[in-house]
Amino acid sequence: MASTLTAAATRGDTRYKVLAAISLSHFLNDMLQSLIIAIYPLLKGNYDLNFTQIGLLTLTYQVTASLLQPVVGWYTDRHPQPFSLVVGMGSTLCGLLLLSHAPSFPLLLLGASVVGLGSSIFHPESSRVARMASGGRHGLAQSIFQVGGNGGTAMGPLLAAMIVLPFGQGSLAWFALVALLAMLVLLRVGQWYQAQHRQQSVVKARSHADLPRRRVVLAVAVLLMLIFSKHFYLASLTSYYTFYLMEHFGLPAQSAQLHLFLFLFAVAAGTVLGGPIGDRIGRKQVIWFSILGITPFTLLLPHVGLTGTTILTFIIGFILASAFPAILVYAQELLPGRIGTISGLFFGFAFGMGGLGAALLGRLADHYGIVYVYHLCAWLPLIGIVAILLPNIKSSR
Repeated sequence: MASTLTAAATRGDTRYKVLAAISLSHFLNDMLQSLIIAIYPLLKGNYDLNFTQIGLLTLTYQVTASLLQPVVGWYTDRHPQPFSLVVGMGSTLCGLLLLSHAPSFPLLLLGASVVGLGSSIFHPESSRVARMASGGRHGLAQSIFQVGGNGGTAMGPLLAAMIVLPFGQGSLAWFALVALLAMLVLLRVGQWYQAQHRQQSVVKARSHADLPRRRVVLAVAVLLMLIFSKHFYLASLTSYYTFYLMEHFGLPAQSAQLHLFLFLFAVAAGTVLGGPIGDRIGRKQVIWFSILGITPFTLLLPHVGLTGTTILTFIIGFILASAFPAILVYAQELLPGRIGTISGLFFGFAFGMGGLGAALLGRLADHYGIVYVYHLCAWLPLIGIVAILLPNIKSSR
């Protein structure tokens, strides 16, 4: 008997079940991925690591999680792999088991790279599934998909604090059960994906609206600049917001963490709304507003009190997070035959810029102070002005 997802593949309500399944899988995947960074203090003590080794661990993870994503997307555009999602989650499972009992630093690096490999396989193909299940509402589908990832990223550090830090590095192995659950969900998604792929006729894809190749390349370059601006600024908040609150306002660590969770909640809420708003009013308008539109708030942020900081960071997180679903779907509509390549490129670039931004901003904070970092980063959203170079395209429904 065919699964519910497969049997009802053509019914309108089925795609929401698929979107819910892929969003849940994204939640579980990103939750497991975020555990690595969350347990750095534990690993530093257990292996007597210095900060250079911590940086090498981050670099190893980021290389496999970021740089391989466009390669995976490029390959699956040409050779669709409905069950590669299960394989990717299996890679994450193996990496977690290795990290939980690694006897040496080189094996820690290997475990981090295997977890990163799982992420590089998961994101391009899961983004393709979200688009296939969208029923033409591509922005809504990407928002549902991505809010799962944002929720998982926020949950990872909380679970690390509640489980891994108290019970030790070996408790990472318990999360293999979470990866196994995700593999079961993704097996059902893969069955639906396979059925959909068989039903689709093979069509030679071309750039949206017959745009000249030069304009398409320029548009993709502009979108990558916007990703750079967005994720460098987000790095200042996700990585250093608690330190800023503790240093600038004298908050205890627990209160600073509460403010960070409020910011992450705003990011999740903004992700939910960015896609469907783009479906309704146009992606370019959302991109323009969500990047450039936060500039007054970021410029004001370093000069207000604690209450103002809390309000402004909530507004900034909400508006800024709405950009990524719109950017990704806009890029997919520019190159509709390269869904995997585009998804891998943009997810990989976003992860890479977030990691690079955290490293560079940390170095600046060491030399000039954390408050200086927020004064400097306040100007990053002005890069959003380049959105004026994006061509106007109609969303396909």
